[in-house]
Amino acid sequence: MSESFKALVLNQEGENFNREIKSIDKTFLKHGDVLVKVDYSGLNFKDALILKNGARLVKEFPHIPGIDFSGTVEESQNDKFKAGDEIILTGWRVGEIFYGGYSQYAKVNGDFLVKKPKSLTSKQTMILGTAGLTALSCAFTTKTAREELLLGEKVENVIVTGASGGVGSIAVMILNKLGCNVTAVTGKESNKEYLKSIGAKNIVNTSELMKDSRPLDKGLWDGAVDTVGGQVLANVLAQTKETGIVAACGNAADIKLNTTVMPFIIRGVKLWGINSVNTSTKRREFLWNESAKLINFDLLSQSIKEISLEGLLDIYPKMLKGETSGRYIVDLNK
Repeated sequence: MSESFKALVLNQEGENFNREIKSIDKTFLKHGDVLVKVDYSGLNFKDALILKNGARLVKEFPHIPGIDFSGTVEESQNDKFKAGDEIILTGWRVGEIFYGGYSQYAKVNGDFLVKKPKSLTSKQTMILGTAGLTALSCAFTTKTAREELLLGEKVENVIVTGASGGVGSIAVMILNKLGCNVTAVTGKESNKEYLKSIGAKNIVNTSELMKDSRPLDKGLWDGAVDTVGGQVLANVLAQTKETGIVAACGNAADIKLNTTVMPFIIRGVKLWGINSVNTSTKRREFLWNESAKLINFDLLSQSIKEISLEGLLDIYPKMLKGETSGRYIVDLNK
C-alpha cells in the first residue's frame, strides 16, 4: 500500500466541530486486525447526522466516519481472512465508535466482516450497503416471517413508507420481486414514476398518513415496512390486517409513537423492530446471498449517485433536509 492515503477526518474542540479531507498513513488507524483497501462506501442518514455534529454517537476525536464499505483485504491477523479476500462491512458501530469507511484504507475487527458473494460486485454491495441490508431484513420479516415462521396466510398487499429513501426504495423492489402488491408512500411527487418502475403498484402521498390515527382503521395491508415512524407508523398499524407484521426500521419523521394496543390485541398485528447494526454474521451471509436474486441492479442504478469524499461534504446537509432521493455511494478511488 502507499505510505499515505486520503480520509475524511472529524475533529471537535469545545464547541468547534470540523470535518476535513486530509492525507494520513497506516499508523493513524488504531482499531482492528484486518486492513482493507476500500473500494466504496455509502451515505446513510446516520452518516449525515454524524457528519453534521457527531450525533452524540462519536465518543472520541479525531474520528473517521462511514458506517459501511466494501473492498479487498490487504493485511490480516485474523484467521478468517487473508490478503485478496473481497469483503463487505455494515454495522457493528463502525463509523461511530470505530473508524469507518470514509478512507481509502480501513482497519477493523475481522469479526465484523462478511466475505462478498461471487454473485455481487464490490460496487453492487455498496449500491445496497446498510440501506439494502436493512431493506432485505425488513422485507423477509414482513413476508417470510409471517408465511413460513408463523405459518400464516400469504402476504399480498404491503405498504412501504419513506419509499423515496434508500431503505424504502430497495424494499419496494424486493417486495415486488417476492410477489407482493406494493403501495409506496412518498412526499416527493417527482418520484412517482420511478417508484412505479421499480415495482410499486400504487403511490400514496405521505400527507395522507399524517392525519390523527384511529385505534383501528379499515384493514388494508397484510404487512408493512416503515422507515419514518411517528404519525405515519401509527396510521399504518391501524390499517394493518389480521396477523400482519409491520417491520419498523427508521425515525425520519419522529421517534415518538402515539397509538393504542388495539391493533395488537384485536388483530394480532406485530410491530417488529429491525436493527441491522448487530445482525448476526449467519443472517448477513444469507441476506447478501439472496440479494442477487431479488435486486435488479440495472434498474436500481438509475437512482444511484456516485460521489467522491469531497462530494460528501456538499450532499449530507441536503439529506438531512429531506432534499435527496435514492442512494449515494462514495467511490474511494476518486
